[in-house]
Amino acid sequence: MFPGHNQSAVTEFFLLGFQVPHTSRIILFLFFLAAYILTLTGNFMIILLVSTNRHLHSPMYFFLSHLSFCDIMLSSSINPYLLHITLHNGGRLTVTQCLIQFNFFAVPADSECYLLTVMSYDRYVAICKPLHYQTIMVFSLCLILVMSAWIVSFVFSLITIVFLNFCNSGSIDHFFCDFSPLVQLSCSDASVLQIVVFLLGTPELIIDTGIIITTYLCIFLAIHRISSTTGKQKAFSTCSSHLAVVCMYYGTLFAIYVFSSGDNSSSINKIVSLIYTVLTPFLNPLIYSLRNKEIKVTMKTHWKKNKVKMLRA
Repeated sequence: MFPGHNQSAVTEFFLLGFQVPHTSRIILFLFFLAAYILTLTGNFMIILLVSTNRHLHSPMYFFLSHLSFCDIMLSSSINPYLLHITLHNGGRLTVTQCLIQFNFFAVPADSECYLLTVMSYDRYVAICKPLHYQTIMVFSLCLILVMSAWIVSFVFSLITIVFLNFCNSGSIDHFFCDFSPLVQLSCSDASVLQIVVFLLGTPELIIDTGIIITTYLCIFLAIHRISSTTGKQKAFSTCSSHLAVVCMYYGTLFAIYVFSSGDNSSSINKIVSLIYTVLTPFLNPLIYSLRNKEIKVTMKTHWKKNKVKMLRA
């Protein structure tokens, strides 16, 4: 049981999900189911390839495997119950279940921001300081960066939950227990919650975006100084996948927390939230596998080996 909650006064919430006709619910259900299965398949494949192939045992792919684990955890915290409420036009969750879902969503979502920042630094060192890459990006540093991302995200999530206190049951016009609808149902002092979120989120936002922007400015300047076209293309290809994921992930987060206001904010929140909880975890492995030459070669080799084993069997 989470501390600081008046569990005797309120026991459950009702998630509205997508209030649409039966035929549309079936279509949405099949779409969400397919997206979830493909998300798990793609991200587990990335983790399998990185863990079983020696030439992928590098910092970039070490971070990528953790990014894939974030996507699996994020998707699995949302999609199973999303399928339920889509099929049944809504569903009930106890307060504890709702807070657990929020925690299992917030931790990987926040960790993904840190990991994308760390990956931008890794690409900066690889392109701007290639001769020192092996001595800077040692395994101990990579492990510390990854563990710090998970620990800080977990602590921030718990701190946020502690300040939520519910004394009224109600409906949540969303498809999962996100922070904004929980704040609306909370009887805690809204100003205190805003201060807590501001103190936790603002430094993280400034530091993460600052590092990403700075590193990519340095990367683009370094690429611009390369004389040959082939060299420029090769250097850019090493960071293009990461840049695409960063733009997609931060773009959707920026859209939901900055532009989702007004009379249609609830509908906008749901649509944009679908992008980073359902589509982004599904697209990330596709972006890395389609735009990364080493991943594509490894996948082909892995497929040929398995095909040979099946034929011999």
